[in-house]
Amino acid sequence: MSQVDESTVHAPRVAEQVALLAAAKAAAVAKQETDALVIGADSLLEFNGRPLGKPADAAEARDRWQRMGGRSGVLHTGQALFDVQDGAVVGRDIAVASTVVYFTTPTPPEIEAYLATGEPLAVAGAFTLDGLGAPFVRRVEGDPAAVVGLSLTVLRTQLAKRGLAITDLWRR
Repeated sequence: MSQVDESTVHAPRVAEQVALLAAAKAAAVAKQETDALVIGADSLLEFNGRPLGKPADAAEARDRWQRMGGRSGVLHTGQALFDVQDGAVVGRDIAVASTVVYFTTPTPPEIEAYLATGEPLAVAGAFTLDGLGAPFVRRVEGDPAAVVGLSLTVLRTQLAKRGLAITDLWRR
């Protein structure tokens, strides 16, 4: 776990901000490793040009869902792959996968039921595609895995740059 204070990381564009967050998380974990591939990742929903991370409380999550209903946003997922050998970072690859997410319009009782689960408080944008929030996502344009939190397509490319195949991970 990285223990990065996300509130201190800012950038002019949301995609740049998630790249910086992912790199900060990977760097923090890399310092604790001797020989490892370290992946840092973070996601933010860009909605009306603003970055939305995890909501502070249920009231904020409710407000977001009331505004997001029937609209779309772009979920940016930053991933940083750091190659640590003999205690030193010998390679780093930072990428961002951006996916357009189209939301349904949940009814007020549906929003309240979703908030009661606690799930929206633990995730960027107050929704998940791989959990209870999935029925409120009409469709995505882009990489659905990036919306879940890690683009496996991007990871495959990052590993290939290090001379590894994603299938190498299957044997470990």
